[in-house]
Amino acid sequence: MAKAIHSMIRVFNLDRSLQFYKTALDLDIADRFDFDGFSLVYLRNEENDFELELTHNHSQEEPYTHGTGYGHLAACVDNVKETREKLISEGMEPAEIKEFFREGSLLARFFFMTDPDGYKIEFLEKLNRYR
Repeated sequence: MAKAIHSMIRVFNLDRSLQFYKTALDLDIADRFDFDGFSLVYLRNEENDFELELTHNHSQEEPYTHGTGYGHLAACVDNVKETREKLISEGMEPAEIKEFFREGSLLARFFFMTDPDGYKIEFLEKLNRYR
């Protein structure tokens, strides 16, 4: 059986991305590997062992584009309203909270936010299948 261990995204400005992910998701550097021409930085927090790998190509001169195939990252939080308010107080710009209902029952409560490189992050309240 396979175990998911990380997801990788390319970042244009590593310091800006590190600050964003610390503030938005409380992710800290678990490992960092600097090579000639690029760096790999693995971020994680105490909630789980799944990591976000930031790949920074030192010679990249333009921000990356995502094309039409990129979806989003998702994270669970205890309370989306409180999380959104905290992010706003930190000067970030999360979207409005939305709710999805199925057969009359609340399926999901969530909002999205965009990181410095244009990646979407979904913040889902711990509810139903989202844990």
